[in-house]
Parts: sequence; structure tokens; C-alpha cells
Amino acid sequence: MSTPRIVLASTSRYRAGLLRRLLDNFEQIAPGVDEQPLPGEAPAARAARLATAKAVAVSKQHRDAVVIGSDQVAALGDTILHKPGSSDNAREQLRASSGNIVNFHTSLCVLDGRERRLQTHTDHTRVVFRALSDEEIRHYLARERPFDCAGSFKSEGAGIALFERIESEDPTALIGLPLIALARLLREAGIPVP
Repeated sequence: MSTPRIVLASTSRYRAGLLRRLLDNFEQIAPGVDEQPLPGEAPAARAARLATAKAVAVSKQHRDAVVIGSDQVAALGDTILHKPGSSDNAREQLRASSGNIVNFHTSLCVLDGRERRLQTHTDHTRVVFRALSDEEIRHYLARERPFDCAGSFKSEGAGIALFERIESEDPTALIGLPLIALARLLREAGIPVP
């Protein structure tokens, strides 16, 4: 049996970079999914719903492919931390996170269009922030400009210095694609992964 087409249902450069750790050949297609939360939806449920919706949306147009969907929702207590988009928003997110715990729910859906087989996984990562001064926040934002990252940091970069600890089963989940679970799901779909 030949290896099927692999499609990442995302335009995220971070997810694509992670997927390149496992696979040399894949396509990226924007899923075009409405990402608005449902009333009363818990962060983990939202991440799981959106990861599946992204995979399903792309699979409808590419039924011969194995489609990978992923979504991440960050929560500080009851507040969802979206991508900040600006320095001011990022500063406020990091001030609020300072000395607190932010929970990241990163969901994954692998949909094998050849067999219509759908597999899912959700990783929960707890990020414990140390107390941050305004000067540390300013310096970090000027250096890394993480305005397209939920929570306003890049753990794979200088953002790692903002934390006391990270609690997770898979460090890649925090970046946006849990590779340990993805490798398992791809192998189960018959795709060779190192």
C-alpha cells in the first residue's frame, strides 16, 4: 500500500515546522472553520471540537488524504488567552499571567479520508509563570514579538525564561501540535514515522 497524501489543515507556520520533524512531504490547506466558542464551552472541549472541525472541513475536499487538524485554547482561570495581535494586548496578557498558572489544551484530529477513520487526542499543559516585572515583560516583547501566539510567549524561544515550570506529557503540544500523540496516530493510519 502506498503512502497517502498528508494534509495539515492549518496555515500555521509553527504547526508546519513541528510536522516537518516527523514528515518530509505534506501539504498545508486553510480549513476555513469558524473558531467562535460555543456558549458555556470548556476550553478543552473547544480545542477538541475545532481540531476535528478543521480536519473534517479539509477532508471533504481531499477524500484521498490523511488530514491533520489541531487547535489550542489557552486559559487563565476563566479567561481565554487569544493571540494578542499587538504589544499592548501581549503586555496585558503577560501581566495577568505573572505568578499564575495558564492551562493550554491542545487537541489533535487525524482523519483518514480513505477509510473515514477519525482519531483524536487532547494534551493538557500547565504553564506556571514566575512573577514578572514590567521591565522583564517589556524586554521580552521587544526581543521576541510573540503577537501571533496564544498566551503571548514562545516556549521554544526566549519565552522559556518566563516560567517556573511546564507540566506536560508532550513539550511540543505547547507549541501547537502534540507530536508524540501525532506520531502514534499516524502509525495507526499506516504512515511510517521514524
